[in-house]
Amino acid sequence: MPPMDTLDGVVERITFYSEETGYTVLRLRPEGGRGAGAAGDDGLLTVVGNLPEVNPGESLRLHGSWMAHSQYGRQFKAEQCEQILPASVEGIKRYLGSGLIKGIGPKTAARIVKKFGADTLRVIDEQPRQLRDVLGVGGKKAALIELAWQQQKAVKNVMIFLQGYGVSTGLAVKIFKQYGNLSEQIVRNDPYRLARDIYGIGFKTADKIARQLGLPPDAPSRVEAGVAYALGELSDEGHVYSPLDALVTTTVELLEVPPELARAAVDRLLAEGRVKKETLQISEIAARGGSALREEQAVYLAPFFYGEVGVTNRLVNMAQSPASHLSDLRGADLEALIGQGAAAVALSDEQRLAVRRALENKVSVITGGPGTGKTTALKALIQALEASGHTYALASPTGRAAKRLAEATGRSAKTIHRLLGFQPGIGFNYNEEKTLPAHMLIVDEASMIDLLLMNNLLKALDPMTHLLLVGDVDQLPSVGAGDVLRDVIDSAIAAVTRLSVIFRQAQHSLIVTNAHRINRGEMPIFPSPGKDVESGGAAAPRLYEEDFFLFSIEDPEEAANWVVDVVANRIPTRFGLHPIDDVQVLSPMYRGAVGVANLNARLQETLNPPSAKKLERKLGGRVFRVGDKLMVTRNNYDKDTFNGDVGRLSAIELEEQSLTINFEGREVAYDWLEADELAHAFAMSVHKSQGSEYPAVVIPMLTQHYMMLQRNLLYTAVTRARKLCVLVGTRKAVAMAVKNATVAARYSGLESRLRQG
Repeated sequence: MPPMDTLDGVVERITFYSEETGYTVLRLRPEGGRGAGAAGDDGLLTVVGNLPEVNPGESLRLHGSWMAHSQYGRQFKAEQCEQILPASVEGIKRYLGSGLIKGIGPKTAARIVKKFGADTLRVIDEQPRQLRDVLGVGGKKAALIELAWQQQKAVKNVMIFLQGYGVSTGLAVKIFKQYGNLSEQIVRNDPYRLARDIYGIGFKTADKIARQLGLPPDAPSRVEAGVAYALGELSDEGHVYSPLDALVTTTVELLEVPPELARAAVDRLLAEGRVKKETLQISEIAARGGSALREEQAVYLAPFFYGEVGVTNRLVNMAQSPASHLSDLRGADLEALIGQGAAAVALSDEQRLAVRRALENKVSVITGGPGTGKTTALKALIQALEASGHTYALASPTGRAAKRLAEATGRSAKTIHRLLGFQPGIGFNYNEEKTLPAHMLIVDEASMIDLLLMNNLLKALDPMTHLLLVGDVDQLPSVGAGDVLRDVIDSAIAAVTRLSVIFRQAQHSLIVTNAHRINRGEMPIFPSPGKDVESGGAAAPRLYEEDFFLFSIEDPEEAANWVVDVVANRIPTRFGLHPIDDVQVLSPMYRGAVGVANLNARLQETLNPPSAKKLERKLGGRVFRVGDKLMVTRNNYDKDTFNGDVGRLSAIELEEQSLTINFEGREVAYDWLEADELAHAFAMSVHKSQGSEYPAVVIPMLTQHYMMLQRNLLYTAVTRARKLCVLVGTRKAVAMAVKNATVAARYSGLESRLRQG
């Protein structure tokens, strides 16, 4: 192998970076004379290769070879990369001001370099107390800079060690923060520990490191990690357990090991208590009608097993216990309780039945589609509780849903976590020892509740308390594992009322009408063909408001262009809605021209383009720009933010290395290393939109999405719209979704356990 060339230089800009592979294209200003001949008129040359994530202003020493590209000319292909300290005064200023050192931004960097010149880095390294003599740098900031500098020196060795294993700079820093000076030792001894301990490092990254460290493919630790990974992937898809045979098959395909090794790994994990195994009696429809039971060997990650058993025991105990805080309301005069005259709440027979069932049964459910009066029934129930002197609490799984519940009822409503007084590192304030002081708990948007949250909720309820779950069971199930609302309804443990009558005020909305049509397997009503749909289209029969449209587009690229145009121009012009705050794009898929990823990039560029007045920062291969619409993708209890929360990026702090997100007036700082907990939200998946309503939604519907075209997905997307729903795509794709009534079954033993009591 010929010797590699060496190239030193300062990164001027990043042209391309792949978070998945680390493949980078950057423009470098060469130093030391080498490579100057390949530089363009601007003095820059192109470097390509799989590199750690670097930022403009960093000084690099690259080892590799020169190559001639037919289109882009001479380039340097880097095989190895060292991040080195700059030598020139200007390089030092750019290096310090690039945001690499916490506590130093461009202005502070300029002041420090002005005072110490070429001696700056030595001063920071050896005599950091001298930084206090710089204007604007006090003792506190000097200490912060010193700490950050020392941490960066320490993490550099870890980064060099991990660079060969495809670990990005950001993840290397996370590893160092988790393990400190033991990082290299821990990674060498048990690389799979990374996947267990550090968010952002999955099994595949840990496995790549392990294999390159020489761990054999059949190593017990590798097979155990593969089994745990397979179970974790299933839980991410909503499953609570895996059938044993399916788990073994998945592990064999993942690791390419014999089945007996996978089964032995399951046994070892059972012995360690990391997984649980149980034989379940699963009910299913028999061939000639009725139901039959079949046995299934179910393997759970331990938390999901205890969660399922806990939910079962607590619900059964509540339902079967005769003691009730509301025993005095059995057979009470409901009309007297819900008010007379102007204060009266007018109820249909269905709603009246729902209220009475909630008052007389310890566990009850109200379900139904949009416009069927779930909120009216809730108002009547609350009025009855208040009139009789009983206490109650209102909660929803997400902040947005809780806010809507409070607005609809005129009463205080909280997220489940806030209601239960969750504290990071401590847990829930309300639990088995200290139960909620309420005679009834009402939980709205109950289809969003996953198994583990339901277990914690039930722990906080006195057995005498009534529980009412309110939600639309025909929507998509929870993002987290389980299908709690459906399982509770199907198990017959709760008194269930399904509201079906659409009230007059909702009958004129095509959104409501079409949602129910979709749910019944009927095509939605669109503006009449033959009219100019691009200008809004003909009105549907005069009975309906103009709030539901289809723009017929077949080509995916053209459809993406239309989505951007509809959001940025057509809706704001015709309906006066704000393109970022009031309009939400909901896509069935993440990939493709009209997938979430591409639409986010297109919409960011259109709705929040780069500007000299707006700071931006590239983190994890993504550009974060002040003004961006962002969504939380992981519960962060320290910050009191939860998966699905949406806000606007209000500030980028270079010195503090943080992103400040404004969540409806509450500002929360995310460290740059936590940027992988955030996603752009100009477009989002339908799943992520659950529990939310938006003035307008735009939904791309193309046949390329056929794998995801399901009735409950389209139904959920349409019911997110409050004033306007726009589909961009084809009638064929809509028809495919409407006809596909298959609900992807989740592996859950809850219904079976509840039936058996």
